[in-house]
Amino acid sequence: MSGERLAIVMPVYNEAAVLEQVVEEWQAALRDEAVECEWIAVDDGSTDSTGEVLRQLAARHPNRIRIMRQSNAGHGAACRRGYVEAARSGVDWVLQIDSDGQCDPRYFAEFWRAREALDCVFGRRSSRADGAGRRLVSAVCTALVTLIARVPASDFNVPYRLMRRNTLAAALAQVRPEFELQNVGLTVALLRLPDIRWMWRPIHFRARAGGNASLNVRGIVRLAGRMLRQRGALRA
Repeated sequence: MSGERLAIVMPVYNEAAVLEQVVEEWQAALRDEAVECEWIAVDDGSTDSTGEVLRQLAARHPNRIRIMRQSNAGHGAACRRGYVEAARSGVDWVLQIDSDGQCDPRYFAEFWRAREALDCVFGRRSSRADGAGRRLVSAVCTALVTLIARVPASDFNVPYRLMRRNTLAAALAQVRPEFELQNVGLTVALLRLPDIRWMWRPIHFRARAGGNASLNVRGIVRLAGRMLRQRGALRA
């Protein structure tokens, strides 16, 4: 064991079909690195059997999986709730991943080993298998945030991110709780903290293993509209 503890923040919505696979493959990666870890799984009002799967996983891994349930409020709100819990805990590091199988644990070892000289290790989705629509969403998001916030980054909304707990807490205090795209706001806040040691690691983003993979032009337009309406939250 390294002596440093990790919390994994994982928002979950209707991922019953793949949740066990996701957790177990990540558990294997954590064992390989001998990492002491607690999961904070935020069930964002799932309507399938996600809650039961989470309870089964928690029973299989005693004292390792903390389940939080909330009414459906969206990915950003679920992330924030998990971040707040992690920031209040005694862990040293916080990793955020999604629950749909896109975050490949094969990169974790490099993230974890790089942490000693860094405060943030973020994935950069240099390739992805989840369709042109989602690539377009990321491009639109990056262009709008760069224009509004005027901070440089290549993947503001990536869910594969490792952060020191105290660094996360400092940045989280700068993000309005009502801001819908919490991961975007958090990235901007982190980039504005002084003297942050940062690494972007190219990753491949896998195809979604479960949930709703569809995304249409209307959804992209709505995303852009939300970003513009809440642009004040991204300005210094």
